[in-house]
Amino acid sequence: MISQHDVWDTIDELAARQKTSPSRMAINSGLDATIFNKSKRDDEYGKSRYPSFRTVIKLLDSLNMTMAEFGAICDKHHKKSQEKKKQ
Repeated sequence: MISQHDVWDTIDELAARQKTSPSRMAINSGLDATIFNKSKRDDEYGKSRYPSFRTVIKLLDSLNMTMAEFGAICDKHHKKSQEKKKQ
């Protein structure tokens, strides 16, 4: 199963590909500048959370990216995290 960390790593990768910060990418997507901040990736109890579906859709729309493309990058990060666990 793709974890919250895999999704956040994908978002960070997309920002790097755009040669921008996650905050700037959020603004360019019509989102609040702080939505991708590391401090917002956990809930009030310290448990990791997923970004909302609406957030992901707005991001993908601004990048002209499909859900399948996003999913493929998430899958890549998931495979990396699984390999690290095996070591």
